[in-house]
Amino acid sequence: MSTTQNPSALPLAQQRCEHRSGAPLSERGCQMMLTQVPDWAVDDSVPGGVLHRTFAFKDFHATMAFVNAVAWVAHQQDHHPDLTASYNRCTLRWSTHSVAGLSLNDFICAARVDALSL
Repeated sequence: MSTTQNPSALPLAQQRCEHRSGAPLSERGCQMMLTQVPDWAVDDSVPGGVLHRTFAFKDFHATMAFVNAVAWVAHQQDHHPDLTASYNRCTLRWSTHSVAGLSLNDFICAARVDALSL
C-alpha cells in the first residue's frame, strides 16, 4: 500500500511531498500529524491553518546555516515555507496553496526540518 493511501505507513520524515489538491486536512487530521512534530503548532487564525515553529540559534551564522538547510529540504520536496530570519531566530510557516490550508506536505516538511542536525 502506498503512503498516499495510508499516510501513517511511514514516519513523516521518510515520506516525500506530492502534488495535493482538494480540501485541506481536517482539524482531527492535523492533530494526528502534530503527534509526529510536537514542537510545531497550527495557527488557526489563518483560513485553512498554517503550521509554524520558531527556532533559536547562538548567532547569525548558525541562523543562516539553518536557513540554507531548510532551503535544501524545500527544494528537494518542491514545497516551500514562508520564512522569517533575524540575528538568532528563524520562524517557518508551512501551508499548501493548492488546498488553501494544511496538507500532508506541510507536516512532511516540518518533520524533515526537525530531522536536521541542529
